[in-house]
Amino acid sequence: MSQQQTKNCITLRGSAQIICEYLKFAINSVLFQRGLYPPETFKAEQQYGITLLISEDPLIKSFLTNLLTQSEEWIVNKKVTKLSLVIINVANKEVLECWDFNVQYEDGDVALSKEKNETVGSKELKKIQQEIRDVMLQVAATISYLPFLDCRCSFDVLVHAKQHCDIPEKWAEAEPISISNAQNVQLKTFSTSLHKMETVVSYKLAD
Repeated sequence: MSQQQTKNCITLRGSAQIICEYLKFAINSVLFQRGLYPPETFKAEQQYGITLLISEDPLIKSFLTNLLTQSEEWIVNKKVTKLSLVIINVANKEVLECWDFNVQYEDGDVALSKEKNETVGSKELKKIQQEIRDVMLQVAATISYLPFLDCRCSFDVLVHAKQHCDIPEKWAEAEPISISNAQNVQLKTFSTSLHKMETVVSYKLAD
């Protein structure tokens, strides 16, 4: 009896969920590694075959859940170009660091999409998770040569959406980000075959 080879199939929604899950872990990792909140407010979770830290602060959890739930809808509809995690000096409101998560849109598996009558990809989940693990390990390693944050800092996340998006209540237009005397570090990219995620950190060089 011949067995038919079934192809992996990843939908636009599934791909957007993978992207937003990565963003959740990446943002939490930066908040932990950069010491914005006490280490005891984070808990360890196994993901992508490594141990990652997630904030248990109810306000941070609620903020990120709302942000990423909305972002997932926009990513499905190709309305997001990037998300930016900005770290700000509380005293003078200066932006010290900006983590840009650039979202690019890919075609997926054209033949399979035609067959399924919707845009799908056929990349193995295991391969995607290996690529994400490599990026997460790089995020942790990058922290070692970023300047020490010796002041009280806060953070915000900006969603760069295309025009004609329905903006949720309590969301506001943000000013463009600029870091004086900035240095950039490009991290590895990963792809679901429907979305490609590029991570870049910009930081202020010490005066």
